[in-house]
Amino acid sequence: MALPPGPALPPVLQTLRWIARPASTMVRCQRRYGDCFTLRLVTAGDVVLVSDPAAIKQIFTGDPEVLRAGEANVVVEPVLGSRSILLLDGAEHLRERRLMLPAFRGERMQAYADSIERIAERELDRWPLGQPFRLHPRLTAITLEVILSTVFGMEEGERRAELRRRVLRMIHRSRSRIGMLPVLRDDHGRYSPGGMFRALVREIDEPLLAEIADRRAGRAGYGPGSDDVLSLLLQARDEDGSPMSDATLRDELMTLLVAGHETTGTSLAWTFERLLRHPRALAALEAEIEDGGEEYLDAVIRESLRLRPVLPIVARRCAAPYELLGHELPVGTIVSPCIFLTHRRADLYPEPEAFRPERFLGRAPDTYAWLPFGGGVRRCLGAGFALLEMRIVLRTILRRASLRVPADPAGEPIVRGGITLMPRRGSLVALERRGPRSVASAAQH
Repeated sequence: MALPPGPALPPVLQTLRWIARPASTMVRCQRRYGDCFTLRLVTAGDVVLVSDPAAIKQIFTGDPEVLRAGEANVVVEPVLGSRSILLLDGAEHLRERRLMLPAFRGERMQAYADSIERIAERELDRWPLGQPFRLHPRLTAITLEVILSTVFGMEEGERRAELRRRVLRMIHRSRSRIGMLPVLRDDHGRYSPGGMFRALVREIDEPLLAEIADRRAGRAGYGPGSDDVLSLLLQARDEDGSPMSDATLRDELMTLLVAGHETTGTSLAWTFERLLRHPRALAALEAEIEDGGEEYLDAVIRESLRLRPVLPIVARRCAAPYELLGHELPVGTIVSPCIFLTHRRADLYPEPEAFRPERFLGRAPDTYAWLPFGGGVRRCLGAGFALLEMRIVLRTILRRASLRVPADPAGEPIVRGGITLMPRRGSLVALERRGPRSVASAAQH
């Protein structure tokens, strides 16, 4: 059979709809064409979106030499670099994953808990009282500081401040939806949109490479005992004893910086956006936090990631003809497990549009039905760290602050911010009360 059915609109119009209205585009296509349909996009060619768990399992457990994720992620190469783990395939990807995995083991992540809580409390003290403000940038400020502290291990100073400024400029520009169009995304000279964006990326390289060079030279205060991720990556060795090159380190640090900061901050913004509109769930969570529990907290996070996944799809490029659900996909087709639609299947999640954390109490999420971190050998390395960070930030803020939604009780529409899905008004809230710090936290300060 040919490619799965899909809209008959010209690729340019399909692309504009995909960029401007991703959520409604996916929902309408699923209603009309079912769990497997084709979009024809000028940005990527033929893209087959799949929301059937059995088919998703087939993709995630398929031959990585045939289903190549690195080739499908080429759109992020200008930011992350060609050596990013997200851009590698086959043996190169497995080698890089083996080198990075020890830095993200659970016991190491727990060591960062106190640092994450201190950063969240420090940012909370800056929030305005009694007036509406956008929570999204405040939360991404927290996640950026967490990355700079726990991943980079950077001390406070001019280099860290300058890196922070440059990253924020680049992230702001990367959220432009119009920049997804190839004619505007590609570098056509220093004054073109793509050229100016690449200049912002190069500005980040300067302090990043300087930090790597200082670490290699044995800057005072860092050594074999340091537990930040950069120190651990500097110590990592391949099977033949080779360390990571500076170019590879740069690309992996950029991957952790961009992916770990932006996606986690946006996930937190969506969690507050949903939670504050459901008073019973909020009251149940606040009561559990007061008692020191975490079961309902984890359920709230899982339900938020289900209902508002930051990334709508993951992607694989077919390097050979590939059969899926009775369709023979030709070489070059992008096949995409659709996180957004899978999470809205009524057969998996009754009343799928409802925010019901209880659905995750007493049971773990299904591997091929709950996909906020992807799956298979390409599942996000930082998934455990992201969940830990969300847990600590939510607990810290709800323990010390009383937030309310100043308007729009129904909720904020989903809009695209680059490749992510964001709340349109930035998760607008008002801070009514800021209470004392917890006894344990106060003792640490």
